[in-house]
Amino acid sequence: MNVKPNIGVLNALIRITIGLTILSWSTAKLVKRPWRDSYLVMAMLGAMKVAEGIVRYCPITAMYEKCPVMKPDHNEADRSLDDLEESLDGEQILPYSPS
Repeated sequence: MNVKPNIGVLNALIRITIGLTILSWSTAKLVKRPWRDSYLVMAMLGAMKVAEGIVRYCPITAMYEKCPVMKPDHNEADRSLDDLEESLDGEQILPYSPS
């Protein structure tokens, strides 16, 4: 597995900032109520965001880049607009009047 940075520097700094905020909030809450598992989960998620920012690698972004099904095909969108323009060449579009 070849891990290359797939997020930018600004995105990484934002992830580190938000991750540390979530991590500090959840650990403060976890000190008051140690029996709550939700604070532990939030601490893990915050730590994961900090790690993504430091390494500059996001597995969700990598999965999105590898999977061609999730990417919108801009060529199909352009073709559908061209087809729409061709079908409307001779027709006049009237504005909607509810009265």
